[in-house]
Amino acid sequence: MEVLLTVLVTFFAGMGAGLGTGFAGMSAAAVISPMLITFLNVDPYMAVGIALSSDVLASAVSAYTYHKHKNLDIKNGVFMMVSVLIFTIVGSYIASLVPSTTMGNFSVFMTFLLGVKFIVRPVMSTKESMERVSARKRLFRSLLCGVLIGFICGFIGAGGGMMMLLILTSVLGYELKTAVGTSVFIMTFTALAGTLSHFAIAGTPDMLVWMLCVIFTFVWARIAAIFANKAQAETLNRATGIVLVILGIVIMGFQFLN
Repeated sequence: MEVLLTVLVTFFAGMGAGLGTGFAGMSAAAVISPMLITFLNVDPYMAVGIALSSDVLASAVSAYTYHKHKNLDIKNGVFMMVSVLIFTIVGSYIASLVPSTTMGNFSVFMTFLLGVKFIVRPVMSTKESMERVSARKRLFRSLLCGVLIGFICGFIGAGGGMMMLLILTSVLGYELKTAVGTSVFIMTFTALAGTLSHFAIAGTPDMLVWMLCVIFTFVWARIAAIFANKAQAETLNRATGIVLVILGIVIMGFQFLN
């Protein structure tokens, strides 16, 4: 029974995380961590490590799929990634110097609200409108937005994937597919850095739970990314919005159980 429960929990955790990653560049930690903690009594720090490691392959396969369909801005993504990583460390350090604030629900509410936004006000930007912005201006904005995203993620410890998607579509004017492709490209490396630090500190995870989470997240992220790249803009906005709204409600439910 214990093995069956493990398979069921990791399957649904991987499915939710994979769909969120493939459709919206969402961090797997937002879905996998609360499910492992709630149903399998996994240590919270280790649960985040398992979720981040699941994110690495899922984000990588999603980024590859988006790149294959020419929906990935690698040049600006690299610069944004560097600034995100640096200022995540800065934000984390500053957070350690100030009184702790309860911000645990930030990424959950952001997931839900962003889902509603995609349903009500879909992103209809095109690649042509993106290219009207000069390369130099887009690079500067990418660096600036990376600083903002990294600092907030480091300071409150949540919301990276959702913040990237929001800023890429709303501030930088990316069309949705390119925004998600660039987001998962960046998340591949940020998740890898987080995985290495978590496992270095916490040690080896439960191998069955870890492998199942990685496999299920990878498979569902691949399915979602293939669908997203073939879908029309309006369909993709609605599908992304529905996935985010459902995940937001489910995660809030898990937090209530805890």
